[in-house]
Amino acid sequence: MKYDVKVPAVGESITEATIGQWMKQNGEAVKRNDVLILLETDKASVEVVAEQDGVLQILTQAGQTIPIGAVVASIDSEGKAAATSAPPAGASKSATPVAAAKPAAGGPAPGPMASVETRMSASTHLSPAVQRVVSESGLDPATVNGTGRDGRLTKADVLNAKATPTTQAAPAAAKAPAATPTMRGPSKQGDEKRVPMSTIRRKTAEKLKQAQNTAAILTTFNEVDMSKAMELRSKYKDKFKEKYGASLGFMGIFVKAAIEALKEWPAVNASLDGNDIVYKNYYNIGVAVGTDKGLMVPIVKDADMLSIAGVELAIKNFALKARDGKISIDDLSGGTFTISNGGVYGSLMSTPILTPPQVAILGMHKIEDRAVVISGKVEVRPMMYLAMSYDHRVIDGKEAVSFLGGAGPSGHR
Repeated sequence: MKYDVKVPAVGESITEATIGQWMKQNGEAVKRNDVLILLETDKASVEVVAEQDGVLQILTQAGQTIPIGAVVASIDSEGKAAATSAPPAGASKSATPVAAAKPAAGGPAPGPMASVETRMSASTHLSPAVQRVVSESGLDPATVNGTGRDGRLTKADVLNAKATPTTQAAPAAAKAPAATPTMRGPSKQGDEKRVPMSTIRRKTAEKLKQAQNTAAILTTFNEVDMSKAMELRSKYKDKFKEKYGASLGFMGIFVKAAIEALKEWPAVNASLDGNDIVYKNYYNIGVAVGTDKGLMVPIVKDADMLSIAGVELAIKNFALKARDGKISIDDLSGGTFTISNGGVYGSLMSTPILTPPQVAILGMHKIEDRAVVISGKVEVRPMMYLAMSYDHRVIDGKEAVSFLGGAGPSGHR
C-alpha cells in the first residue's frame, strides 16, 4: 500500500515551503519516524518524518517551492528497496559530498592528474554536450585532462584545452620529462557564483522591504554609560555561570530594562492593525540573531516574568537550537518588541529595521571608551550608542526619545 508524504501545515500565515534537502534517497527503505525532508519556510526549517515503514519514492526535487498540503513523495509499504539508491532528487553537491575516488591496486589514479591510459578510458564516455564541443574543436579527448568524476571530461575541460592548446597533455607515445603539476582554468578574477536565496532569507527580505514601504520609520539615538553594567557583570559572571550554566551577558540586562520602559510607554509595545492600535499587555521580546541561514528573531515569551538568568537561559537555548537547525515556528512567533545587538559584530551605530507588525526595535552597539563630561570633569567611560527605530504612525517623537532616554511619562528618570 502506498502512503502520500505531504507538506504539513507549519503555521497560520505560512502557505508554502521549499524543499531544502532530502535526507533519504529515492528508492531507499525508510522506517517510521525517520526524517525524510528538511523544509525551509519563511521563518524556520522544519523536519518531515515518515509515518510508515516502506520504500521512499521521491516526486518533487530539492529546491522547489510547493504549497502546504502538496504531495512530494510516497512510501510503498510493500515495496523493495533498490540495490543501489540514486542520490536524493535535486540534492546539491554540498548536501551529498562525493568521496574521492580510490585507484584500484596497481592502477592509475583518476582525476585531473590521471595517466594517459585513464584519460583515454574516460574519453570514451563523453556526454552529448562534451562530444559536440570535441567534434567542433577537433581536439583529441585523450590529450585533455578530465576534472569530472573518475577522470571524465567536462565541457569546461574541453573549452579550456581549446583556449590554451599549449597546456594540453602530451600524447601517450611522448616521453616528456615529468613536470610540476599546475592548475588550469579560467581566471578567478571573473568567476561568478549564482546561488538562489533560501526561503528564510527571501521571506525576511520581503518583510523588511514591506516595513520600509508601509511604515513611517524614524530612528532616534542616545548613548548609555555602561560602567555599572560592566561592573555588575564582572562581579557576578563567574558565580552566574557556575549556578545557571549560562553566561551573564548584556542582553539579559537590556531585555529587563526595556520591559520596564515598555510599561511606561505602552505604544512602543503595540502594533498597528488597519486603523486600530493594538496595545499589548504582555512582553514577548524578540532577540535578533544572525545564523548561517540568515536573520532569525526567536522570541523570549513573557520575558517580564523571567529573571535576568531566565532570559539568558532562554537565549542560550535558542542559540543551541539555531545551531542544530531546530528553531520552530512557535519560537519565532508572537513578538511584541525586538532588540538587535550589532555590537557583537563591531557595529558602532546603525538604524535597525522594524519587524512587522511590531512598531519599534532597539539597536545595541559595541562598547567603546570615550571621553565624556561627568560633573564638570572629563572622564573616560565605556559608552554604547543606542538606536531605536519606530513607526511614526503610532509612536510620537516624545514617546520614542523618552523611552530611549529612560524618562517616564511624568518626566522623572
